[in-house]
Amino acid sequence: MGGPTVEAIGVTRRFGDHTVLDAVDLTIPDSSFFCLLGPSGCGKTTLLRIVAGLDVPDAGTLRIGGTDHTRTPAHRRPTNLVFQSGALFPHMSVAANVAFGLRGEQKAEVRRRVAEVLALVAMDDYGDRSPATLSGGQRQRVAIARSLVRRPDVLLLDEPLSSLDLSLQLRMRRELRTWQQETGTTFLCVTHNQAEAMELADQIAVMNAGGIEQVGTGRELYEAPRTRFVADFIGENNIFDEPAGDGVAFPEFDGSGALAVRPEDVRLVAPDDVTARGRGVVRTASFTGRSLRVALTTATGRELLAELPPSQVDVTPGREVGIAFAATDVRQVRL
Repeated sequence: MGGPTVEAIGVTRRFGDHTVLDAVDLTIPDSSFFCLLGPSGCGKTTLLRIVAGLDVPDAGTLRIGGTDHTRTPAHRRPTNLVFQSGALFPHMSVAANVAFGLRGEQKAEVRRRVAEVLALVAMDDYGDRSPATLSGGQRQRVAIARSLVRRPDVLLLDEPLSSLDLSLQLRMRRELRTWQQETGTTFLCVTHNQAEAMELADQIAVMNAGGIEQVGTGRELYEAPRTRFVADFIGENNIFDEPAGDGVAFPEFDGSGALAVRPEDVRLVAPDDVTARGRGVVRTASFTGRSLRVALTTATGRELLAELPPSQVDVTPGREVGIAFAATDVRQVRL
């Protein structure tokens, strides 16, 4: 990866009295797969639309490849957008849909590039087919091919897999990652699905209420969340607002902020075990295939989750247990 492809500098967008983006600063490296991740209404789609040229910020600057494109019309930007639905032309064949963005090019060049990109997305045998005869996953492949054929510097994807069933989503994630690596194109993807973002992205920007909470790799966000929001949004965490609260003790920690412990780092021990930080009562225990998911209630009535090996025994509802975890498994996060 080289220098930045996309730079947002103080980008702000308001709709009436509502600030959707609040002075956002973001740098997206060249040739990377980058995800904007966050809940509905956090501003991620608005930011994507500003990069695409479908919206204009009220303040700030948007650069692509070092050039100021803050107010450049969408059709003059080195970007292309793949919508959630694919938005194929139903009256055109697959090949004609892909070739649509190459109007004005020589016919031989159009044929060559259409064939090249259809082969990339494993749709080279479907050029004469109508979009109506394709499955959802095949239509999305064609939509991505139609965008890639123009060789944009940045391919923008707005929830590209959300309309597909889970098994197809999993396969398309692998394929998207492969296509990005093979083409070297910068992919900027909006999603609310944390598993999707963590599997696809080189880097993820977690957004909340119009701002960016943290940028990092999936591992960094999971293992070292900086804020309570990131700790709560990426995976699951048991979050404690103070070192001596909720029936679990944290004697080695002090200062401001909250403390977070992943369920998989929680151990259940005997109630009088010297390593126990508190006691709890097993409420439910569910077998998930890879683990036992146990919900506990502490002495103060706080619910706590533990993810245990499937071989763990004696987690019968109603049983009193000790709650233990290592100090190295505790993360301090900002409120």
